[in-house]
Amino acid sequence: MELKMVNDKGGAGTFKASDEVFARDFNEALVHQIVVAFQANARIGSRAQKDRGAVRHSTKKPWRQKGTGRARAGMTSSPLWRGGGKIFPNSPDENFTHKVNRKMYRAGIASILSQLAREDRIRVVEQFSVDQPKTKLLAQKVKSMGLDGVLVITDAIDENLMLSSRNLANVEVIDVRHADPVSLVRYPHVVLTKAAIAKLEQMLK
Repeated sequence: MELKMVNDKGGAGTFKASDEVFARDFNEALVHQIVVAFQANARIGSRAQKDRGAVRHSTKKPWRQKGTGRARAGMTSSPLWRGGGKIFPNSPDENFTHKVNRKMYRAGIASILSQLAREDRIRVVEQFSVDQPKTKLLAQKVKSMGLDGVLVITDAIDENLMLSSRNLANVEVIDVRHADPVSLVRYPHVVLTKAAIAKLEQMLK
C-alpha cells in the first residue's frame, strides 16, 4: 500500500507500507466490536444507588395499620414511596468489561488502518517533533502540513511534543504502543512516523 508522505511544507512523495496491515478488507462488525469493547473497558464502576436499608429515613410507621382508609405502610424508605430506596440498585462494583481476543484486536486495528489508507486519511513523516514546548509551534506545524484534526502516532514522545499538544483540542499525540481504535476513528487524519509504521507492522503481524 502506497501512503502519502508529508513534511513541514506539505506533500513529499509516497511511502511503501505493508499490505498485511494497510491493505486489508474492512470488517465493520469486528471494528464495531473492538470500539465498543475499548469504551466499555474504560468505564469505572463508580455509579451507585441506595436500597431501602441505605436511604436516610425514619423506621417509624407512617400511620396505623387499619382504619385510615389508606394503603398499609410500614416505613417511608419503601421503594414504593417518593425518596425511598431502589428495589434493584446499581452497584459500584459492577463489571463492564468486554473480552476481546488478542488476534481479533490486532485484526480490528489493521482493518481500521486499511480503511483510513483507502480514504486517504493517513500521512507519513520522517519524524515528528518541535524545538520548544510551545503550543503555537505545534499548531503552525500541523497547519503547514495541510491538516486540521489529526492524531499523531510516533515511536517515542519527547517532552516538548507532549507539552505542546496538551492545549490543542484538535491534535492528539500518542505512542505507537498506545494506539487505540477509538482515537483512530475519531480524527480526520492520522500522521505516522516511519519508525511508528515499522513498529505497527511488527505488532500487528
